[in-house]
Amino acid sequence: MSTVKADLSLCQGYANCVVAAGDYFDIDDDGKVVLLKIDVPESERTRVEEAARSCPVSALWVED
Repeated sequence: MSTVKADLSLCQGYANCVVAAGDYFDIDDDGKVVLLKIDVPESERTRVEEAARSCPVSALWVED
């Protein structure tokens, strides 16, 4: 199973990830990403990777 990771120091709260995969990502009151789920099953990997790639500051990624 893969995991989704975030670099909060890079996050600027664009929320593209939330639009693409709101069941995995949210934005807190400080405008930083919140990971709602960390484990990514293979059946969800493509969608979550696309959501991570939608981040304009590359603060998100999926790794094995």
